[in-house]
Amino acid sequence: MSEAATGQQHPIGIYLKIWALLFVLSTFSYLVDFYHLQGFWRWSLILLFMFLKAGFIVAIFMHLSWERLSLKYVLMLPLIAILVLISLMAIEGDHTYFTRELFFDN
Repeated sequence: MSEAATGQQHPIGIYLKIWALLFVLSTFSYLVDFYHLQGFWRWSLILLFMFLKAGFIVAIFMHLSWERLSLKYVLMLPLIAILVLISLMAIEGDHTYFTRELFFDN
């Protein structure tokens, strides 16, 4: 049989390693709450672990790492554009907030 007829097979070891890595990252995420981290460190670490876990899930379990480059661009470029726009809105929101604090502070 040809490879197209049987489908592409990936070694089970990579799935088990990524599953274990996701478990470790989830443990780190829970430890952030366990040690009562607050403020910048809390949210930075939680977001870091969240993005790492999401990236591994998309890359390995959703087979994105084995796809063509064009499909990666179709999926990733809109997400990157959305993140850039959210960042710009957050910067403008901070500017508006601080401007109001400066001029309307009694």
